[in-house]
Amino acid sequence: MNKSMLAGVGIGVAAALGIAGVASMNVFSSGPQYAQVVSATPIKETTKTPRQECRNVTVTHRRPVQDEHQITGSVLGAVAGGVLGHQFGGGRGRDVATVAGALGGGYAGNRVQSSMQDNDTYTTQQQRCKTVYDKADKTLGYDVTYKIGDQQGKVRMDHDPGTQIPLDKSGQLQLTRT
Repeated sequence: MNKSMLAGVGIGVAAALGIAGVASMNVFSSGPQYAQVVSATPIKETTKTPRQECRNVTVTHRRPVQDEHQITGSVLGAVAGGVLGHQFGGGRGRDVATVAGALGGGYAGNRVQSSMQDNDTYTTQQQRCKTVYDKADKTLGYDVTYKIGDQQGKVRMDHDPGTQIPLDKSGQLQLTRT
């Protein structure tokens, strides 16, 4: 190999290294490569999803009665009270005792029948359901305020950009994830 050829290769390598060095310094760059994020506010939507919530409850029922006004108890009590009252006294006293016994017996018979009817119950299990709503928050996107140099702007993005947004070669925001 001759000296001039070696000198040419050396000069070529030096030139290539110089060009690579200049290119890595971004001397030819026309502006910033990123927009600075000032704020990113999430846009949320709350959804309500209905569902049934059921539970079993014990219900007490009163059996149906045929004698709602307790007439049978009153009549039987009055007869029994009258017979019992007739056993006391004599003359007009016996008549007063009979009437008093009939009145007292009628009242007592009425109360006894009423108590028996009120206690004649049965229980069942019933399912009671109600609609409840489950709430869930869903992030729809982000309202982003950014700054490029001294210029400030706003944009809506589908993801949180972090602290900076990359710019393309023409200085426009690259809003999609790469």
